[in-house]
Parts: sequence; C-alpha cells; structure tokens
Amino acid sequence: MAMHGRATNLGNVVSLLGAFVATAMVMGLLAAGLLIPAVGATGSAATASVTAFDDLPGEFTASALSQQSQILDSQGKVLATPQEENRIIVNLKNVAPIMQKAQIAIEDSRFYEHGGVDPRGIARAAVSNAQGGDTQGASTLTQQYVKLTLQENALRNNDEEAAKAAVRVSAARKVQEIKYAVTLEKEMTKDQILQGYLNLAYYGDLAYGVEAASQHYFSISAKQLNLPQAALLAGLVQNPSRTDPVNNPERAQARRDVVLDRMHDLGIINDKDWKSAKAIPVKKMLKVKNPLSNCAASREPYFCNYVMAYLKTMPELGKTVPERIKNITQGGLTIQTTLNPTTQEMARKQLTKRVPVGNDEGIGAAAAIVQPGTGKVVAMVQNTTYTTGKGSQTKGLTGLNWNVDREYGGENGFQFGSTAKMYAIVEALKRGQAVNGTIPSKFATTKQPALYSPQEQGRCGSQQAWPVRNDETIGGRPIPLKTATAKSVNTAFASLVLKLGTQNVRNMMTTMGLHNGYGDPVECTPAAVTLGAGTATPLTLASSYATLAANGKYCKPNPILSITTNDKKALKIKGSDCKQVIDPDVAKGTTELLTGVIENGTGRGASLGSRPAAGKTGTTDEHKQSWFVGYTPQLSTAVWVGTPYTQFRMKNVSLAGVYYGEVFGGTISAPTWQAIMEGASKGMPIRDFDEPSDKIQNGDKVAVPFVGGLTIDEATARLKDAGFKVQVAGNANSGYGRGRVVYTSPNGTALRGDTIGLYLSTGYVPQAPRPRVDNTPKPSSSSSSKPAPKPSSTPKPKKTNPPKPNG
Repeated sequence: MAMHGRATNLGNVVSLLGAFVATAMVMGLLAAGLLIPAVGATGSAATASVTAFDDLPGEFTASALSQQSQILDSQGKVLATPQEENRIIVNLKNVAPIMQKAQIAIEDSRFYEHGGVDPRGIARAAVSNAQGGDTQGASTLTQQYVKLTLQENALRNNDEEAAKAAVRVSAARKVQEIKYAVTLEKEMTKDQILQGYLNLAYYGDLAYGVEAASQHYFSISAKQLNLPQAALLAGLVQNPSRTDPVNNPERAQARRDVVLDRMHDLGIINDKDWKSAKAIPVKKMLKVKNPLSNCAASREPYFCNYVMAYLKTMPELGKTVPERIKNITQGGLTIQTTLNPTTQEMARKQLTKRVPVGNDEGIGAAAAIVQPGTGKVVAMVQNTTYTTGKGSQTKGLTGLNWNVDREYGGENGFQFGSTAKMYAIVEALKRGQAVNGTIPSKFATTKQPALYSPQEQGRCGSQQAWPVRNDETIGGRPIPLKTATAKSVNTAFASLVLKLGTQNVRNMMTTMGLHNGYGDPVECTPAAVTLGAGTATPLTLASSYATLAANGKYCKPNPILSITTNDKKALKIKGSDCKQVIDPDVAKGTTELLTGVIENGTGRGASLGSRPAAGKTGTTDEHKQSWFVGYTPQLSTAVWVGTPYTQFRMKNVSLAGVYYGEVFGGTISAPTWQAIMEGASKGMPIRDFDEPSDKIQNGDKVAVPFVGGLTIDEATARLKDAGFKVQVAGNANSGYGRGRVVYTSPNGTALRGDTIGLYLSTGYVPQAPRPRVDNTPKPSSSSSSKPAPKPSSTPKPKKTNPPKPNG
C-alpha cells in the first residue's frame, strides 16, 4: 500500500481551516457553546446549531489495530514477523516519557487542558494563516486519533472509499471529526487517547506505531528512547513519507530541530539539552533494523515457510484460509514453534560438512528430526542457500524445502530405497512372523537377478516378470529374518512382500504415515512397496519411523508449540495429532530387527556407541538416492543424500575431500545421521528400547512333519496340510533316491505359516575312506644305539570329500 494513502499530513492547513471556520460560523457552532461553552449562546441560530451538532453521529468505535505477529523458535528467538503492517502494540508505560512529551509538544501542546477541541489553537491557526504566516494546523491530538482510527477501520474492512473519506479535506468531515473527538474525551482518559495515537500513527519507512518505529530506526524499544531520538520520531508524523530519516535524512533533521525548538520554547527541555540534541547529525543516530517481515528475511527461511503453510491449515485461526492469513499477518499473534535452534545449527553444520553447499558434483542433502510420541519438528536442514528464484543445484540455490511435502513448500520427495523394507517387517510380525524366524529368498547376485512372474506378483503386480538383484550373491533358500534385515537382502524382502500381499504392505505404509509429496499413498507396485521405488520426503520418513520409537503411536509432524493472542491470552489449539496405529509388541519386535542393521549390518556407520539406536539404510537403483532413517527412544531422524535435479549415478564422486566409489545409504547418509544424532542427543539420558514378547521373538511355533524319503509333491502336500509354505532349498548327499527329500530346514518346530526349505537327495553316498595301515616296526624292548628304521614309504590313501549342495 502506498504510504501517501495514509493520513500522512494532518491537513492542507490553509484550505482546511478556511473551510472549517466558515462552516462552523455558518452553523453557529463557535457561538453555540461547543467551542466557547462558558459564554452561553442564545437565540434561534444558536439553538439550531446545537441541534444540528447534536444530531451528528457520536458513537465512535476503534477496531483492533493491524499489528505484526511473531514466529519464535523453541527458545523464544524471533524467526519472522509476518505482517500486513510493521506495527507492535505497546502500553503507554512502555513509551519513554520524553517521547510522550515530544509528541504532545509538536502536535498538541494543550492536550491535557482541552476537551477534545482546542478553540485557542483554532483561533491561533486562523489568525496566522490569514496573516500569511506559517501554516498551522488546528486539529488536536484527539482529533488526529479519530481521523486515523476512522481510516484504519475502513482499511480493515477493505473499504477504500471510506478510507479516503476519513482524510478528505471538507467542512462536513471536520465537523463530524469534532463530534467524535468531544464524545471520545468523555469515554477515554487522556493517557488512553495518547496511547492509541502513538500505536496508530505512521512514522515512515513502513513503520507503524512508536514501538515499531523505535526498533526500526534505532534498534531499541520505545521505552529506551532519548531526547534527540524522541524528537526525530515525533516530527515524522506530520509528513512521514517526505521526512523519514532513512530516505530523507536532511529533511528529517530539519523537522527534528523544529520539534526540539518547540520543546525548548515550552520549557520542556533546557538550553544545554536543546543545543546538545541539535548538534547530533541524524545519520549518526540511525541504527536501522528491518523487520523480518517475511520468511525470505528469516534466518531459517525454509522452516519459516513450512510454519506459515502449516498455520494456514489450522482451523483455530479461522474458518477459511483468507481469514487465517488475515489473523496471522494482522492479529499480533505470538507463535512459538518447536524448532530447537541449537540442534538446527548443529545439524546444518554436520550435513554441510559432508555434503557442502553448491558442491561441484551437484549432490543435494537434507535432514529432518522429529520427537517420537509428539510429532514435534525439532530441526530441518538442507545444503542450499534460500532464494525466491528458481535457482540451480550447481549453485546451491533453491526456494524448495526438500524436507517437506508440496503443500508446505516442497515437491514430490525422492525415491526412498530399502527404507521401505521396514513396513514389510511390521506387516509380517503383525501376522505372526517371528523375529527369530526365517523368510523365503530367491537366489540373485549383483548381475544375475531373480525373476518373479506376474502370477507371483499378485494383485498390484505388472504383466511382466519382475527382476530383483541383490547387492551380494545370496539367496536360494530360506534366510533368517535378522540376516535379511541386517544385510538388506532384496530377494528375501521381495519374496516376503509377495507372500504378505503387496497391497497389504502398502496399506501398512499408509497407516504409518508414509505418503508421497502430494499426500497420496505410495504406488501399489511390488517395486515401490518393496524397494522404495516410490517417493517420500525426509520429514515424512522421520515421522513414520518415529512410530516405532513411540511403540506404535504415529504422530503427524507438528511445528507449533503455542499461539498467544495480542492480549497475551493462550489460544487453545489442538496440538499433536497422534494415534496408536500398530501393536506396541510389533513395534518393539521391528525395533529389535532394525538395531541389527546398525550393530552388524549395512548401517554400521550409524552406530551411537553405548546409546541404543535402530534404523535402515536405503539406496535406490543406480545409486541416484541414498538414505538412512533411524531413531532412539527420544528422537527420529531421516537423512537423504542424492540427486535433486539431474538424475545421475552417484559413482566416483568426491565430497568435502572424501572419495566415494559408489554412494550407498551406509557410506554417507549413515555417518551423517550418526553425527547429527550424536549432537542432537547430547545431554539426553541413555534409554534402552523396550523388549518384545517371546511370542514376537520366537513366534507361534508348531511341529514340522517329518517328510524324509518322500517325493517333492508328497512332502509339499504334507507340509501344506500342516499350514506351511514350501520351497526347494538345495541338495544333500544321501541314500534316498535322487530327488527324494532328505531333510527340511527348519525342522522339529517352526512358525505357523512359515516357509519350509526342502533339501533333496543327490542319490549319491560317498565311499567311506579305507583305514590307514601302519607298517612302522615296533621298537625292541632291549636298548640299542642303532637308529630306528625309516618308516615304510607306502602312500597314504586319499581323503574323499562329498559334493557340496547347490545354491
């Protein structure tokens, strides 16, 4: 809004006074006892004038002033001041007395003596103007307050015409203003009127009210203002657009000196103070501090934009988005957020230490930390510099917040790789799979994939075979779930997901808060659900994994601690949206499996030493994105390192002086997670995870039928009748006919519904080795000095090894 649209000049004095005096005389108001009530006017003209004046509206209401809100971090430090106007409401007791005196001196020196209208001032102004002297205004400070309030009310109601009418130069408007002023003086004290005026007046350079002006021009509160500072501010309200000291220091100094002269003439200041104040150049007085009026000016612009977007979703701030925005930018709210500035700075340092801002490789990185059980967002950082332009990753510039969904200033997220395997574990344990049990696994290497047919893929599968590779040569037989989790065996989890049903595992993802950056569920395909070919953001994954740390309670991420209104009342807000979504015992069992990833698996680089931690690495196809998502009982953190724009294989890259042949989740994301979590956990007590029950650990076990000597079909039928699934696991030497079952793994007992591996006979029994013949002669019983005879040179029989099983 252009500043000249405000009441920046309290009158085109010549025309205003002429119009006012003429109108007052015509209506007989001056003689009717309004301005000189002690005279006691008589006659029909006077009576008519009084009646006309009494018929004017006198009810005057001031709407709440538009004032800046504040967004604070968890320690109370200002992150931003969202505002339509840079105004901070202040109590009169918090305005320096010298500022009060300066404003009264230059605007209305008889303020505490008149009743809202000053006849002496009107007469003085009329005489001065008629004689061609300096133009003088006749409006009292109360009248000015009325005019500014009428204008403010109109602007709050988006009534531009009424706002113009409030400051229009006309006799009718002036008379109405007088009526309001007289009425107001009966309803408010002088101090209340002065306080309202000081909060309402415009002081130039986008500063409304004395507190905002004091902080803007001098970086101090209004309570700390000294004489020259007070005189400078007091002089601005007459014509702030022309005399503000930032843009017009010479005019500002001249106007300041006029105020000082007036204060000296009135005896408010002595000669010494008057001369000393005038000797100070205005330019040397200034210590300008611009308000953090928008998130671009914040020290945490990405988080600030996230908070602003989140506030727009809160029904507590209004029924509609426009109403919420109005309350945020005009309501003077104090919004305290969950952001821990110490943790935030530490996390940024650790992240950019390993993946520098604007690195030559064009690799991006981001990390989000949440508190399990509450959803509070503790920190979110990325290796970029904020810009409102499109930016380019090679320059380390972007306005996108990689940590959050599109709704909050991000995009669609990134493929999350094997961090997806956690959800299959949860679904499996929910269905009775034991932590210490086994799961099926097809054989595959880094180059030779296992193929899953369309029939195996089920309802969410494709019409083509699904090839799945492993990061090492493994599979072909049931594998312990602990091993499959620690080593992140792709074929084991592919087989597990297809056994559980891809749609069922995808539903578990949704239940635990996982979605893409558009808020939609992960695509229902085996690749997306099993190997993380879908997309998600770090904040989403950190919050989802926090469900396990909170023993099954999922909480939506929440950046708001509290909201206080401008009159210091706490706004009742809903708070964290938490829900128990999985059985606590299942969550504990999943945590036990994920601790193995750090203790002896792909995430060893994430170890926190004596502090228990659990998590999962993630590396996407062709190493384009890498992750580590993990947690302690107190914190959950997701770290992403990848290619945000140009999709390329992160191979043979150097970051911060470290060479990476290929970037895996365990090579860079896990150590970065470790450094961030060590810093974030500093000072927190070391807490153990809760132990899962024996049923979760070892499952609901039943006897495995003995099927030795049976054909594959016979053994499969018997095992299926007992409730098991069957997989040929390998070969074994035995006297059974070739292809007959020799033994099973597991045997004895196994989990109900588990996959039993069959080992089939080779039909070959290795020949037993012949016993060794010892031809060495026994020594004589009599002593002899002759040397013992040499042993026979008969060769030893060769030892025969049985052939190894296949796979």
